[in-house]
Amino acid sequence: MDTIKVLIVDDSSVIRGIVKEILSDDPLIEVIGEAKDPFVARELIKKLNPDVLTLDVEMPKMDGITFLSNLMRLRPMPVLMLSTLTTQGAETTLKALELGAVDFIAKPSFKDLLSVKESFKDVLVTKIKSAALVEKSQHLSSEATGKVKTLSFSGVERENHIVALGASTGGTEALKQILMKLPLNSPPIVITLHIPKVFSAHFAARMNKNCEVEVVEAKHGQKIKQGCVYIAPGDKHLKIESKGGALFCVLDDSEEVNRHKPAVDVLFNSLIPIANNVQAVLLTGMGQDGAKGLLNLKNNGAMTIIQNKESSLIWGMPGRAHQLNAHIKQIALSNIAKELLKYSTLNKDKMRAETNG
Repeated sequence: MDTIKVLIVDDSSVIRGIVKEILSDDPLIEVIGEAKDPFVARELIKKLNPDVLTLDVEMPKMDGITFLSNLMRLRPMPVLMLSTLTTQGAETTLKALELGAVDFIAKPSFKDLLSVKESFKDVLVTKIKSAALVEKSQHLSSEATGKVKTLSFSGVERENHIVALGASTGGTEALKQILMKLPLNSPPIVITLHIPKVFSAHFAARMNKNCEVEVVEAKHGQKIKQGCVYIAPGDKHLKIESKGGALFCVLDDSEEVNRHKPAVDVLFNSLIPIANNVQAVLLTGMGQDGAKGLLNLKNNGAMTIIQNKESSLIWGMPGRAHQLNAHIKQIALSNIAKELLKYSTLNKDKMRAETNG
């Protein structure tokens, strides 16, 4: 396997040095250059032809978003954003993902760096290697895809029906493509996305502004209603509980599962008691979180779907589910919303008629 050539773009010489030191320890990664601002980066990209770029969101002379927008238009390539865990950092990072950045990693403060250096190293190296696998054809800004048309829908006919979505790398844009197509009378949707707490709240707010369905960050004990979307907070597992004929969100502060909190497997496994009324979808993302949970749901009567490889930014989680044969259907991202609505109109009589027909 060829080494992954990385260019580090950050105005802080300290951060550049730390990132270089971490990446240089891995024999499969070669740091081929450093840039203190986008103008230097532009020349080094032409000269060195990197495979992956790490990009700070806040830099002098030209901010990271402006640079990224130009880069994705002129020379699309895998970009990993280094983001601060702040409100402004969340907004900027979500914008960067819209523009075509592959993923992001939270940049620790100087104060916290020593205590979290090993965990930061593990995540950074993993994300660099995943970014290098992304095809250039996948670097498409969601803004370039035009306005999304809301689907027409006759209404939910399956009793107590619920849709569960799980995603990681590339997940914000994949979820955006699905949610923006859903009409007001859609079945309720619960989501686990690998994203920090401050980011999950802002992602929910951004989606709520752009969707017909109501999108919120899930709260403990919240009753689940039709036409609403509930996103797991970035620091809690989301489970679903059935009580008195209704469904409720349960937030769980227990240990990480598959190195994640929230974890998709936790959400999927909580739905096993009502599996006959569940559609579960595993979207783009690295790792294997959600694959076993999807299999458990399939074995208990749920409709299980994976995003296909061609439309996935990273086919890690859905790919692992495919290996386990955890899916009933494999669908392109552009068709998932339509499929979810179609299945939710199939009550027992219609399903029987469709099977016999």
